[in-house]
Amino acid sequence: MTAEKRRAPAGAAVLRGEITSAIRRALMQELAAVGYGRLSIEAVARRAGVSKTAIYRRWNSKLDLVLDVVSAVASRKLPMLDTGTLDGDVRLLLLVVSGALGHPVASQIIPDLLAEAARNPQIAGTLQSALKDYQDRIGKIVIGRAVERGELPSGADPRTAADLIVGPIYWRMAIARLPLDPAELDRMARAAVAALRVACAVPEDELA
Repeated sequence: MTAEKRRAPAGAAVLRGEITSAIRRALMQELAAVGYGRLSIEAVARRAGVSKTAIYRRWNSKLDLVLDVVSAVASRKLPMLDTGTLDGDVRLLLLVVSGALGHPVASQIIPDLLAEAARNPQIAGTLQSALKDYQDRIGKIVIGRAVERGELPSGADPRTAADLIVGPIYWRMAIARLPLDPAELDRMARAAVAALRVACAVPEDELA
């Protein structure tokens, strides 16, 4: 076997990876532009500069493609959220979330997929799984660290905490579609921390 032939599989693998990345980027752009209902494999292929066959080698349908990309985006690692205080961590988290929700592509895709989820159980299941994973990671990073520092009691429910932190900003930016300036973000962070301390307080009957 020649050296060229031995190197071919490695080169082909790199090319396939580049094509897969191009398809995923094209899917996000096309989904933001036209929505899931009007999304087509043909349009994604054109935007990615590949053939439809290249897409169908990787995914069986547009639904499979969308679910795969949504799962990949949702599983991205959260940035380091360790400012030394619960107040600082919550504010930093809200800053990260507001940046994601305000992204021109994400701001179009998220509401569209949530609407589609009401009609499509597979999309609904994928989004629910992604949100649960996100809640769990927020709980482990932000709430777990606050418990270790003694800022919250050990019985703090991470999912409730994630709802209190992320829920208001999601409503503001993704549902009401209103902007959020730095001063409002600061107020929202303080309100979230205050709500956390109330919601996570040890019940009086457990103190007796």
